[in-house]
Amino acid sequence: MVMSVDSDVLKALADPLRIQILALLAREALCTTHLVEETGARQTNLSNHLKILRDAGLVDTEPCGRFTYYSLRPDAIEAVAAEFAGLAATAREAAGRKRSC
Repeated sequence: MVMSVDSDVLKALADPLRIQILALLAREALCTTHLVEETGARQTNLSNHLKILRDAGLVDTEPCGRFTYYSLRPDAIEAVAAEFAGLAATAREAAGRKRSC
């Protein structure tokens, strides 16, 4: 089984702050101001991270007046989790199997 998770998704998940953002957005939709308060990161830094998460398809945006609210896309997270679950299942089935040299 070859992993089919998009490389942009894997890169997006490779940063601790982006994982923290995803965890916060799992609980509720938040704007950048809320995320600054919750994470302590600078607004420009958060905006860059949110763009990466948006481009990877992990979060959605909703304009609300002057603000933009961000929310987690559960279907995208479930797809990534399913890929990793598939890898784990394949590894369990292959336990003890090795190709001879």
